Amino acid sequence: MGLLRLERGAKVVMFAGKGGVGKTTLSATTALHFAEKGYKTLILTSDPAPSLSDIFERDVGDRITEVTDNLYALELSTDEVLRRWKEKFGGEVYEVLSSLVPVQEEIIDYIGSAPGIDEEFMLDYIAGLAREGEYDKIVWDTAPAGHTLRLLKMPIIFIEHLDEAAKVYLRLYSAMLKIRETLGLKKPRREIFDIISGWRKLSEELLEFLRSPQVEVIPVGTPQGLSVSQVKRLMQELENFGIRVNKMVMNSVVLEPECEFHRRVAEVQQRYLKELREAYPEVELVEVPLLPHEIKGLGSIKEMENLLFG
Repeated sequence: MGLLRLERGAKVVMFAGKGGVGKTTLSATTALHFAEKGYKTLILTSDPAPSLSDIFERDVGDRITEVTDNLYALELSTDEVLRRWKEKFGGEVYEVLSSLVPVQEEIIDYIGSAPGIDEEFMLDYIAGLAREGEYDKIVWDTAPAGHTLRLLKMPIIFIEHLDEAAKVYLRLYSAMLKIRETLGLKKPRREIFDIISGWRKLSEELLEFLRSPQVEVIPVGTPQGLSVSQVKRLMQELENFGIRVNKMVMNSVVLEPECEFHRRVAEVQQRYLKELREAYPEVELVEVPLLPHEIKGLGSIKEMENLLFG
């Protein structure tokens, strides 16, 4: 197996792939590796079914929790993501809507629960962490592939929606002024165009952040048909967004088969590994062996770190 060599300039390491392929194990191992190198490291998850508490064998929740020297962990629940989103964006959303129609502030909760809002916020939150500089390294254990792909699309989708919103608003602007006067709605502190322009700038910055050398995206899978197909789809999407991938990880590889069953499994796996090498000759493929035990607790994570990083 090859050792995992991370890009020196990357501040955020993001493991992505379908569920059950070992992203959390790799994330925890990488975070511990950084921490032991002396980097103040935060590992966080946006998975709806987080498992950092399980792998570290200690309670990790909505508040940053110290795991060991230099290593901190965070599991952001859906409720906490909504709370933080409302805190940062809720006021602007209400300002826009209340200038057009009479609405109560509860509308913010409804909008905040819409699909994609959590992905948009996670990108903004992690970019903010990287910008603030409190942590030297941030390891992001992403949600399963479908969520990750939607997350990567969010800045572009949001920009497209804002462009359409601006066109509609421009067409209806004079009518809206009359409606506002008729209903007695107060004039917003800022025109909607100003707010839309600010949101567009934010989305462009998030897209630029994902494409920057600060972020290293590492696809993860297992050498099986469905997983390899998911990895290929993820690779295509990353390429479409202009995000460069330098390495990928294949988990649960049978390296030294000791029985007929494992020999046959290894044969199938090697075909898929060859397929990936031929499809992506410029990408380093790291093989992680199938282990006879689960990775759980700092002791076994340390064993995994020795295996993965040498």
